[in-house]
Amino acid sequence: MNRRKRKKLSRRLVDAALVGDLPGVRSALRAGAPAETADPAGSTPLYVASVSGAADIVRVLLAAGARPDTESGIGSEGTPLCGAACWGHTEAVRALLEHGADPNLREDHGTGWAPLDWASKGPYPETVDLLVTAGARPRD
Repeated sequence: MNRRKRKKLSRRLVDAALVGDLPGVRSALRAGAPAETADPAGSTPLYVASVSGAADIVRVLLAAGARPDTESGIGSEGTPLCGAACWGHTEAVRALLEHGADPNLREDHGTGWAPLDWASKGPYPETVDLLVTAGARPRD
C-alpha cells in the first residue's frame, strides 16, 4: 500500500474511533488501516476510544494489533489505560488490562501519572479496585 493511501486510511480509522463509530472502525481495518497508527496530532485510535470509554472499539483495535501501552500525542503524552482510568471507563480499563496493558505505566514517557493516580482522583472506586487487583501500586 502506498504512503498516501495508508495515511488516508489511518486518518479514517482515528476519526471513526474518535466518534465511536464501530462499523467505521471495522471498515477502516478491513480496508487495510493499521491498528497501530496515529493522526497528525499523534493521537492513536486506541487512545481516543479509551478516553471516550468505547470498550467495544477498544477490543476490536486490540484484536487487530494495537498495542495497549503505546503513548498518544505529541509533547504531552497519554496512554490508553490512563485515559480510560481518568474518566472511570471500567470496561475499557478491563479490556486494556486483559490485553496486557501495564497497570503501573506512567504517561509522559514515565514521568507523569499512572492509571491508579488518575482513577483515584475521580469518584471511580470500581476502576480503582480493578486496577489494584491487576497489580497497580500507589505512587510513592
